[in-house]
Amino acid sequence: MTANPTGNPKGFEPVFCTIIPPHLQDRVAQSDNRAVAAKARKSLERDALERTRRRMTTVLGAPSVAPPPGAGPDQTPHRTIYDAGHGTDLPGRKIRGEGDQPAQDATVNRAYAGLGATFELYLQKYGRYSIDGEGLPLNATVHYDQDYDNAFWNGEQMVFGDGDGEIFLDFTLPIDVIGHELTHGVTQYTANLTYFGQPGALNESLSDVFGSLIKQYSLGQTAAEADWLIGAGLLAPNVTGVALRSMKAPGTAYDDDVLGKDPQPADMAHFVRTGRDNGGVHINSGIPNHAFYILAETLGGNAWERAGQIWYDTLTGGRLKHDALFHDFAKATVKSAQARYGGGEEYQAVLKAWEQVGVPTH
Repeated sequence: MTANPTGNPKGFEPVFCTIIPPHLQDRVAQSDNRAVAAKARKSLERDALERTRRRMTTVLGAPSVAPPPGAGPDQTPHRTIYDAGHGTDLPGRKIRGEGDQPAQDATVNRAYAGLGATFELYLQKYGRYSIDGEGLPLNATVHYDQDYDNAFWNGEQMVFGDGDGEIFLDFTLPIDVIGHELTHGVTQYTANLTYFGQPGALNESLSDVFGSLIKQYSLGQTAAEADWLIGAGLLAPNVTGVALRSMKAPGTAYDDDVLGKDPQPADMAHFVRTGRDNGGVHINSGIPNHAFYILAETLGGNAWERAGQIWYDTLTGGRLKHDALFHDFAKATVKSAQARYGGGEEYQAVLKAWEQVGVPTH
């Protein structure tokens, strides 16, 4: 998708994408622990302000973000990490630029490495030069606000909170969280899926898929070796759970007194109809997530290769409308598999994966 003079893709819907969904924050905000609840409410209020800012930026026009001098044929990343100093002014104070020595702050270095790992997968495996395909600089701000329980892509940059230490830890800890949020930027510049209902769940699922692939690629894991968890290491030790979501077994990531039980379904028979969470975008994403896991497991080897290639071709190949439903996406993946691999193993595996989660492909 072509970027317009404001730096946003044409027709881009003003979406503010966070890794922790509002429905989960709402749950924490109702905790009997007043301190925990207060921090959750504060994070919700900050998210609401940032969501409004995102809408206004899109309406008024964001500053154009051009590749830095020298960007182009070298196809190297151009990362800059800023420190908000627990304030909310963005981007904050520059701490580490591209090629600089590691900082003394581990959070800064994790953000820098996560941006690099995301850039590396997209370039080396899919031939995509940064988020927009044209060398977009990768900027991130750490130490955002006090006890802020989220990380987000605001359409221009990444922002990481430090967590409250009781429910959520530092949001730079899981590399797949970084990859997830940056992939919202890739979707922004390609299929531009509407952030509501099934299109929104596809938007979230694509971020989970590529977030997981970035983690697997950085660790050198095969599909069989991967844990297929999103946000492992983010939950504090006293939380009963292993991650935010499980692609292998949706609905099993956590079951906690404060967080409640993971609501994700694994198939269409358990599709959740709700007006919350933008029509369940972080909930029903479990269905296409599970389809991808089944495909990757069936094909074996490295999931970023054949399975990931089919999903990437579908995201970027112009086959998706902005309001695509699950069956539209499923049909598009079948066409992508056939176009790249013919009617063999990959094509058959895609058909079977969608069949197992109850999404038609015809």
